[in-house]
Amino acid sequence: MIFRNQASSIRKTKNISKDNLVKNYGLNSYEFTLKNNDEIFVCSKNKELDLIELDQLLQTVGWSRRPIRRVKRALEFSILVVGLWRYDDKFPRLVGFARCTGDGILEATVWDVAVNPVYQGLGLGKELMNYILKELKDIGISKVTLFADAEVVSFYKRQGWKLEPRGSKCAFWYAN
Repeated sequence: MIFRNQASSIRKTKNISKDNLVKNYGLNSYEFTLKNNDEIFVCSKNKELDLIELDQLLQTVGWSRRPIRRVKRALEFSILVVGLWRYDDKFPRLVGFARCTGDGILEATVWDVAVNPVYQGLGLGKELMNYILKELKDIGISKVTLFADAEVVSFYKRQGWKLEPRGSKCAFWYAN
């Protein structure tokens, strides 16, 4: 698995104290800002998701509504669940999300990657994917596949993912 350098439009920030970051988002959280922008964003695998807020995010990207109880079960059975928040001391806003399933040892599949359309095109999706791949690598998973809809294939190709060799209709991707 190859990890790409961070996009030039992203810079890691030290605006949130480490104690505050851990308290609000959990260990191994990653904060960053966009160049020429004061907004702070945080990727976290430990901050609990509000299922209503997640449902709203998924609807903003055009996904069909899923029963909340089933979403809750899917998250419980995932090996990694990551939220991407626009930082705010009082009211952090969920702007991105992804989850991974797999055996937790050898392989994982990334599902349900979503970034609020207001924040698309800024590099947040790339940061979210970099965070996911780093976290999977840290638990020893070296084979990662990704399920993606046809309309976002070019996004993943630009990040170095390759289409499964056997067919252009398959939506699974393998990291280099």
